[in-house]
Amino acid sequence: MPFDEYPVFRRATVAQIYAVKRIGPDQFHWPELDADIELDALEHPDRFPLKFDARDS
Repeated sequence: MPFDEYPVFRRATVAQIYAVKRIGPDQFHWPELDADIELDALEHPDRFPLKFDARDS
């Protein structure tokens, strides 16, 4: 996952990245980062245009 596509992980620690929870069959949540990603978005990024706050980058 490139930081350009998921900037919320840019400043995350390894511990924060590993603290992921599966909250559904295809959905993951990082509570400490307040981030959610669906598996479909990882497998088919072209279907999910990214919008993020520039302060996260």
